[in-house]
Formats: sequence, structure tokens, C-alpha cells
Amino acid sequence: MIPSGPTSSPGRRKFLAAAAGTVAALTAAHPVSGFASTAPDDSSRPLPESAKRKIPIGVFDPAFPDLSLDEMIDKFAAWSVEAVEIGTGGYPGTKHCPVSELLDDSAKLRAWKKKFEDRNIQVATLSCHGNPVHPDSKVAQRDAEFFKRTVLLAERLGVQVIVGFSGCPGGTPTDSMPNWVTYRWPPEYAQMLDWQWKEKVIPYWKEAAAFARQHGIHKLALEMHPNFVVYNPMTLLKLRAAVGEEIGANCDLSHLFWQQCDAIEVIHMLGKEGAIFHAHMKDTTFYKENVDRYGVLNFAFDKNDLSRASETFRAVGYGHSAGAWKEIVRAYMEVGYQGIFSVENEDPILSGEVGVERALYVLKNVRNELLGTSS
Repeated sequence: MIPSGPTSSPGRRKFLAAAAGTVAALTAAHPVSGFASTAPDDSSRPLPESAKRKIPIGVFDPAFPDLSLDEMIDKFAAWSVEAVEIGTGGYPGTKHCPVSELLDDSAKLRAWKKKFEDRNIQVATLSCHGNPVHPDSKVAQRDAEFFKRTVLLAERLGVQVIVGFSGCPGGTPTDSMPNWVTYRWPPEYAQMLDWQWKEKVIPYWKEAAAFARQHGIHKLALEMHPNFVVYNPMTLLKLRAAVGEEIGANCDLSHLFWQQCDAIEVIHMLGKEGAIFHAHMKDTTFYKENVDRYGVLNFAFDKNDLSRASETFRAVGYGHSAGAWKEIVRAYMEVGYQGIFSVENEDPILSGEVGVERALYVLKNVRNELLGTSS
């Protein structure tokens, strides 16, 4: 996810909104390629009855920062949204969830939850994306506290899944800023990477997982995201092996497409491990001319660099075809995924509301096709 709460870079969302027209022009100038496409549509292949499950389709609330809680719930109910992922701190903020008030007042907690229940909307996950291993101890402590309070709130709400980032430390004990290391040469980079995992990342998550376990929470869904130590399936499984089965994936494919992961392969691999706890539904589109020139590592966010962007986020169906997303949903069903599909909109062309609604339309239709139903 893109940071959007009070701890995020303040200009990023404003830039994305302002740049919509520019990106739209680029889309016309640079036809979207099939680069990093996933498995083709295979509509003739039947889904076994045993695999069919109406996986709830929901929405991640930071796409609606200007709506009150009641206004957002009204909109979701009108769209027949079945579940929600709610921000409880860190980058997503707490716009629709006053965590402190809910923890301090059980009556307010019941009333808050009832607003969703009355509209048949499940509060499925709580999200506190942050950097609890940040080299600045104040930042690390703040984000670790967000996590602990989210665990306590999840316990009281009966929510089973907490979503977040793995975090990223500095490269040495004296660093003041995070250092994302992905390549082990020259030798000092290997030293930094080993130090990060041994001294910071694994110890923190062992402690965090133990705290969650004490409060009945057994699913910590980490988003595989650039600039954090868990950024792909390999690093996710590395942390899971070191910490325990409380560690699993928030399988946000938009961050894996640009790394050239095959969505179906990832879902089947992680699914067989029982390691998919949550799924952000967000697409990525590529501009082939710029991919050919610059590669895939220039995910531009500055208006002046947009003309050279190799890729950008899109709503579901606007980067890969509806047929490709049908195969993605099929794969989730085949591995017995028990979470929800949570629409996260960071599309710079389609506004929050429009992007979410269009993603919901695609997902509901492909799910209905797979289930052989009309609703």
C-alpha cells in the first residue's frame, strides 16, 4: 500500500490526484503491454465443487479519507460490499476507527461494530502498516505501539487477521534512516543484510508474534512491499520460518507483478504453505516503451518523472484483463483461501470512489462466473 495517513509523505497522494490527467495521456501514448501478465483465461476449465467458495469481497478504508464512518458505511452498503479492512494506525491512519476510544469504552466498541453488522458488513481485518524496526527509536516505538493496540482491538472485536509491513531497519547500529538491502555484494551489503535480520527483524517479530498469540491472534499478514525487508514471497517465507506460523502474507499482487512474479504460481506456492492470510486487490500496468528503455525499477511518483514511468498502480482489471483476474480468483479458491478480497485503490487515473467501484464490479463478476451464480 501507499502511505496515506498522518505519518506518510504529505505530497504523495496529492501528486497522484493531480497527475491523473498526465497519466491518462501517457496511457494513450504508451499502450499497456502484456508484460508480467499472469495465466490466460481458461473459462472452459471447471472449478471443482469442493473448491467453490464465495470469498467475501471488501474494501480497504483509506480510499475514503473525506467520508465519515457513517457516510462510508452507507456507500459500502449501496455497493453490496461484504467486508471491510479498517486502518488502525501507521500509514493507513485511523480515520474511521478511533482506536483509543474503542479500547477505553466497551459501549462505544459495541456501537462501532454494530454499525457494520446492521448493514451485513464484516469487519474482517485491521491494518496498522508501519515500520516497527525503524532505526529512529521514536518511530519504531510508535509503530510497535500501533501494532499492540491493534492486537488488543482485534481481540475484543473477534477479528482474526492483522495486516502490516515487516519494517526495515538501518544497515548498522548507528544509522538514523532505513536501508533497504536486496543484493549481497559488495561484501558490506551482505553484512548489513545479515545484521538487519539477526539483530532487528527476527527478534522484533518473535516478540510481536508472541504478544499476538497471547491475545488469540494467529494471523499476521505482512504485505510484500518494496523498501521493507519482506518484499517478495522468498523473504516472507524466510521470516515465517524464523518466527513461526503466525507470519503470513497479505498477498498484494500489485507489488509482485513488477518483480515479474506469476500471480498463479505465487498463490499456489503460498497457499500450499497455508501462508496467505489476506489479499489486497490492486492491479499494476506497464508502459512497454519505458520498460524496454529503463527496466522495471522506476515506479515514478514525481510529476516530472512520470513521462519515464515503467509502471503505475491501477484498479483491478485496468492492468491485467478480467480474464486474468478470473484465474487469480480461481487460484485463491483452489488453495482454500479463507480470507477476504480487499480492494485497495491507489489508481492515479481513477479516483478513490470510481476505482473502488470498478474493481468491485470486476471481482464480483469473475467470482460469479466461477461459482455459476448471478450474485
